[in-house]
Amino acid sequence: MKTMTWIASTLLIVLSACNDSAPAPTSAKVEKSKAAISETSVAATGDQTNRVSPRYKNGTNDQNKGDKTGSVRLHGNIAVAPGSMMYLYVTEARNKALLDSAEVEGGIFNFPNLEVGRGFYELVLNGKANNNTQIILNPDESDVYLEFKSPRLTGNKLAPKSRENTAWFNYIKLENKNKNEIQNLRKGLKDSPYRARIEEQIKGKELELVQTQHDMMDQYAGSYFAKVLSWKNPMYPSSQGKYFEDMNPLDNSLIHTLAISDRIQGMMVKFSKGEDSGFLACIDIIKAHFEPNPKTLESALYAMLDGFYNTGKEDICQYILDNYIFDEDCGADLSDVIRQRAQGIINLQVGKTPPNFNIEAFSGGKVNLMKTAAENQYTLVMFWASWCHKCEQEIPVLIPLYARYGNKGFEAIGVSIDASRKSWADVIEGRGMQYLNVSQLQGWDSPIVKDYKITSTPTYFLLDNKGEIVLKPKRIFEVDAFLTRNMK
Repeated sequence: MKTMTWIASTLLIVLSACNDSAPAPTSAKVEKSKAAISETSVAATGDQTNRVSPRYKNGTNDQNKGDKTGSVRLHGNIAVAPGSMMYLYVTEARNKALLDSAEVEGGIFNFPNLEVGRGFYELVLNGKANNNTQIILNPDESDVYLEFKSPRLTGNKLAPKSRENTAWFNYIKLENKNKNEIQNLRKGLKDSPYRARIEEQIKGKELELVQTQHDMMDQYAGSYFAKVLSWKNPMYPSSQGKYFEDMNPLDNSLIHTLAISDRIQGMMVKFSKGEDSGFLACIDIIKAHFEPNPKTLESALYAMLDGFYNTGKEDICQYILDNYIFDEDCGADLSDVIRQRAQGIINLQVGKTPPNFNIEAFSGGKVNLMKTAAENQYTLVMFWASWCHKCEQEIPVLIPLYARYGNKGFEAIGVSIDASRKSWADVIEGRGMQYLNVSQLQGWDSPIVKDYKITSTPTYFLLDNKGEIVLKPKRIFEVDAFLTRNMK
């Protein structure tokens, strides 16, 4: 089972954000931060405060403030087979759109005339979503040359003439190392007699990363990279009303990062108390902050819509849809893009028609969802994976259910999130799964995963013969009960 968005992330944030005090490494700079952080922690346990967090550092100056659009040449070398293609995507939070492509000739790729704004972009080799890397493009740097040391874009790489990407490549290594160290420490928390000591070590690691951020913001002052780092820690972390104070809503370069999405997530964890009324209050504050700029507002609204949908809070999604996206007054300045994205979520709700698919079947040929639904009274779409433990429990319940109703107008389609055909086949053959099974064999990068916004397995959709969703069950026994009541 895998949860890719708010649920898993917010649990980690809750663990790390409950207390801002942290023991510091030995340097004088960090010792000073330690004292300040401890003081902030005391204040945060009481009423909300407008005190500036010592974890915050302003990375914006006259050189990097706001957005800037201009021409950039992106080129580089990589040792790959002839005919390989490099694809460049523009990112917006967790969404991306294809911007351009270039053939790799003699180990060289070249995007000569890109018109871009400041932000993160993504390079993908040969259309394989799992072979990608994030880069920074900023018109302040008109020529960006990248050197990849292997065909894996996630591997070692250099940006000899790009201050932005040299900083980013170095930082992301340090951040990943820090997160892995914290993750390993967390594994030792459960039932440990040394829990307090481990928690102190975790807080120390968190502070180490903050110090790294501050040092690199000084080292790369004036860069877009420095500004991005300043968004990682709120200026007023204990003030709900000023939680976004350090994010200028008129700065469109915010859109091409995870900054808005991550800050929203942090706010929901800190101030909502897990209650609908708390979520709604946060939503209204966020909407009001970004309202001066439709572009950043759209990004914030969709980040919230996406997050709440992925955590099963469809009532909250509906509030955002009704009040801020499809409302004639509040949504008047929004573009068709946000409404199209919102429609993608609406189409996954009960009573709506989900995206059709036509995917290669395990037994050969292709399975067309809408055609299959039209031929049956009810069709169950089950997203699963060979490594999913809950799926292991659910599949043995689905198999006899299918045997009972399979010749009475009920069909099931297993959509695997596997990347390995062998792993997929072993379960199908080992379990004797007689119903339809399909897979794009691209793991979590499968297009169907994006279309159906799958964040965990198993996930179910039950469709009627019109192709409309009639039930979004959590367990197979709910499908059994539904069929018992409704099969004719």
